[in-house]
Amino acid sequence: MRILIIEDDAAIGDAIGAALGSAGHAVDRLADGRLADAALRDHPYDLVVLDLGLPGIDGIDLLRRLRSRADAVPVLVATAREELEERVRALDLGADDYLVKPFALREFEARVRALLRRRTSQGVPELQLGRLRLDLPRRRAHVDGAALELTPREFGLLEALATRLDRVVSREQLIEALCSWDTTLTDNGLDIAVYRLRRKLEGSGARIRTARGLGYLLEEDDGARA
Repeated sequence: MRILIIEDDAAIGDAIGAALGSAGHAVDRLADGRLADAALRDHPYDLVVLDLGLPGIDGIDLLRRLRSRADAVPVLVATAREELEERVRALDLGADDYLVKPFALREFEARVRALLRRRTSQGVPELQLGRLRLDLPRRRAHVDGAALELTPREFGLLEALATRLDRVVSREQLIEALCSWDTTLTDNGLDIAVYRLRRKLEGSGARIRTARGLGYLLEEDDGARA
């Protein structure tokens, strides 16, 4: 998943960015509301972590602009503003959750998992394809109950395909989902990741099919059914 953190406190941004990165997510960070508004116009995200006290554009105004564009990306507000009026205003403007600083990192991670679970699978915590089972919030994959060992990039690739099941996902969409601003993935690197993931999915009942000139799609492999 690709997540944008909008936070002007460097220590907090470092901590939550490290936690999300360790969980395998691609993470972008900004500390200015105007830059964040531009980034949200130009890049698709799976989740936004939003502070309210920002330079440039206040977090409330940024949230209002985001929803006025009919952008439904989940927004987790993480702020020191604890007044009831602020919570109600943010939620009424379209925030999906509200967390008051200081907060425990474990609670933050649990709320992120909950929002991503709703985003990717309409509240269903697992996806099943053939004998392959994906636990998206915990970023785990199993085949017939046995853990499928995947690198963070391989799981991210599988996740991007699985959440668009039976639909073609373009190479550009896959690269966008897998990379933050400070990481890159070449066309050759994507081909290698797809090749390695295909090898690991052999016999699982799921396969990655190439749609020549368009991209890739994940589908059930009828020939691998038990």
